[in-house]
Amino acid sequence: MTISELAGKTAPQSLLTNIPRLVAHYYETRPDASDPLQRVAFGTSGHRGTSVSGTFNEAHILAVAQAVAEHRAAAGISGPLFMGLDSHALSEPAWMSALEVLTANGVRVCVQPGVMTPTPLISHAILQHNRAGQGGTADGIVITPSHNPPQDGGFKYNPPSGGPADTDVTGAVQARANAILENEMRDVKRLSLEDAMGKLEEFDFITPYVRQLPEVIDLDAIRESGVHVGIDPLGGASLPVWQAILAEYNLNFEIVNNTVDPRFAFMSVDKDGKIRMDCSSPYAMAGLLRLKDDFDVAVGNDPDADRHGIVTADGLMNPNHYLAVMIDYLFQHRPGWRAEAGVGKTLVSSALIDRVANGLGRNLVEVPVGFKYFVDGLLTGDLGFGGEESAGASFLRLDGSPWSTDKDGLIPGLLAAEMTAKTGKTPSQRFADLTEKYGATAYDRQDAPATPAQKKILGNLSPEDVKAQTLGGDPITARLTRAPGNDAPIGGLKVTTAEAWFAARPSGTEDVYKIYAESFKGADHLKQVMEEARDVVSEALGGK
Repeated sequence: MTISELAGKTAPQSLLTNIPRLVAHYYETRPDASDPLQRVAFGTSGHRGTSVSGTFNEAHILAVAQAVAEHRAAAGISGPLFMGLDSHALSEPAWMSALEVLTANGVRVCVQPGVMTPTPLISHAILQHNRAGQGGTADGIVITPSHNPPQDGGFKYNPPSGGPADTDVTGAVQARANAILENEMRDVKRLSLEDAMGKLEEFDFITPYVRQLPEVIDLDAIRESGVHVGIDPLGGASLPVWQAILAEYNLNFEIVNNTVDPRFAFMSVDKDGKIRMDCSSPYAMAGLLRLKDDFDVAVGNDPDADRHGIVTADGLMNPNHYLAVMIDYLFQHRPGWRAEAGVGKTLVSSALIDRVANGLGRNLVEVPVGFKYFVDGLLTGDLGFGGEESAGASFLRLDGSPWSTDKDGLIPGLLAAEMTAKTGKTPSQRFADLTEKYGATAYDRQDAPATPAQKKILGNLSPEDVKAQTLGGDPITARLTRAPGNDAPIGGLKVTTAEAWFAARPSGTEDVYKIYAESFKGADHLKQVMEEARDVVSEALGGK
């Protein structure tokens, strides 16, 4: 991809979203249910879109909220529904729309009025309620498009497990919501906003989460060491949580950016010339990177705080690198975890994690892309840690019980401070130690063109379709179309050798497939692996 000339620079006025127009389209634009692009579509992180293109409008949210209410009734979920939102401009209108429908359906909706609520706090509240076993089973909704551009909106549903809903739930909700759209909303039950606000139950998400943090992070060590930590919420929902952490604990932390602006006008532009609150992008994180020498460690979060970005004097850490560092540290500093607790990773995460897990004597559980695959393991303690290459992770409390079963961007930031305090080394210095022990890697992700027919073929390949015997000059050791950790289909292909691997998956939104590759033999070898990967995929597709 060509890097935009605006990348890393503060967003110019021409890139800023017209918020009044965006919100007007949310209410006034009627999506066309016969247009596949304007129907409800749940991806790995819920339904997302923008109001100006008819992909995220009031009708979508009314229909999805009605479908969720019906799902709850059918599933016997009778407890409270915890609902949060982030700082995107469309989040509050969608929050109000969902509230009107849920309360009309008799759902007990728990919210914190006037306060943004991040994804991990919703997960934490669900688990806390269900652990207590009183007042029925709880679930939750977060109104967020995560790190997406300012004009986008999003809707995520978390069932009683606390984590992202699996496809059996999202598929049913999606189908029912689209049926409601096709039926011109006749099945939607709805109260006025005034009546709905009168029925909501106020709930403090922040205080229990903040006060229980010593159960998952050694805050005493952080405080006693005086480690200096900078925090950039990137204008998102983590801001009030970080403010509460600073108020509750005497830590040497500093919030470097208190701005909340639905245009995200303070943001540095991402590599493709768009405003995107991606805390794993050095271009989006340019503001915090300019302060890297002012702190021992600095932390960024995306708007719903389910992702983390870690900055040290060495720069912004690659998400894969920090996953390996967290795993190496946690499994040596959490004696309360079960000896058999494993390491969860997605199949496109770094193979360095494999080597670290092996070095620790821990079982590696490699699953397809999607945090939902870690939920059950985190709930039972079978997994001590679950993480994915896009800077999303969660891990257990000190005693081995679950903390959150959705991605939590706050505790990895606090963990960076803990490991610096307790070992005297920053996460990037600890990563250097890992590469010395296990080898340095080169990692890349690229897109390649593919027709819809080719994408369908790629998503349904079998290992026998791969005829190649070597990759990058080394013998192929595995050809995978199902994840080794849970035997779930990966919707693509992964090919490995002792020193490298690549994975290819079709894009769900574009006529491309994504190629991920990694090599322990350096950048030149990675380039060779990437080139051969295209040939292997092309051959497997039969040259079509």
